[in-house]
Amino acid sequence: MKQWAMLALSAMAAACATAPVAPPPGDLFNDQLFAAPSERISASDVFAVSDEMRRYLSVDVADELRSKGQRQGLVDALYSKAKLQLEYDSGITRNAAQAFAARSGNCLSLVIMTSALAKELGLTVQYHRVFVDETVSRTNDTYFFIGHVNLSLGARYVDIGFSLRSPGDFLTVDFLPPQETQNLRSKPISEATIIAMYMNNRAAENLARGQLDDAYWWARAAIGQDSAFVSAYNTLGVIYRRHGNLVEARKTLSYALDRDPWNTHAMANLVPVLEDLGRVSESRMVASRLEQLDPNPAFRYFDQGLKAMREKEYKMARDLFAKEVERAPYYHEFHFWLALAYVGLGETEKARKELTLALQYSTTRNEHDLYAAKLDRMKSTHLQ
Repeated sequence: MKQWAMLALSAMAAACATAPVAPPPGDLFNDQLFAAPSERISASDVFAVSDEMRRYLSVDVADELRSKGQRQGLVDALYSKAKLQLEYDSGITRNAAQAFAARSGNCLSLVIMTSALAKELGLTVQYHRVFVDETVSRTNDTYFFIGHVNLSLGARYVDIGFSLRSPGDFLTVDFLPPQETQNLRSKPISEATIIAMYMNNRAAENLARGQLDDAYWWARAAIGQDSAFVSAYNTLGVIYRRHGNLVEARKTLSYALDRDPWNTHAMANLVPVLEDLGRVSESRMVASRLEQLDPNPAFRYFDQGLKAMREKEYKMARDLFAKEVERAPYYHEFHFWLALAYVGLGETEKARKELTLALQYSTTRNEHDLYAAKLDRMKSTHLQ
């Protein structure tokens, strides 16, 4: 049976300690098993400001910074539709300079870019983990669970299209729509944790592409930045398993659970590792606890729906995909497959509606183009 990996991405739900945490045991790392990284991995690159960014501050938006003040001028300049025209793109986690050059990035990338520009102006920056339900996505045989972070810069409330709140003396900039961030609790986190989140994302992205050597070094670096960041241990454990190092995978995932006994992602990844090692009774014990904590895990109905589609049981598939849409209404792939189930049932109008939602909630340019092409094809077929 095909095994899936469960990874947590950032902006993400992470274990953030309030007291110093002992460094991990040295035997969790096994550098000799992996080739050297193919790219530079350095914390100093994450917030590094490019010449293009400096020119933007000193020339392009200099008037706004003078007339409105640095904090408000920066926020207005960055997120005005007439200025940078930033786009959300979940395809890759970029550092500050890369996000600025591309004018796009995922939530964490945009937080990092904003922080780098703010610090270049001498502003104080605070980061927060926001307590929201994780969103889900998948790439091939890897599931991603994505949480949320934001940052604070200023001192007053201004609504410029993004969600801005003003606790105390800071203006909080959030890249979720305002209606999704009202009344949400948050917790301050350190810049070291933000860097660890960035590196963990890069590890997970390399893992999904099968680039296990680079993935290892990114995950190792993430732990080096913040040893309390449990998600990086989970990622490292999955890397070991994909690399065929089952003993190391078990040790690392077990350590993650020692740090966070309620971490269902680490549990889900540990179950097949124990089974592959022949530790069947232990595997069943972990699986039983996982079932108690998470009786209906993400993608369960989706996987059942795919099976129903293969068997041409379109009504059953529709009902199963609808269950996933109900609990993850903004995930594009659930809407896409629900549209296909409606096509199988001959309900074209409902299929078009779901495909339109898949297009609306797509998070990469490739997904957007795919759904747009399918929607155009459906419309043209209907008109013939």
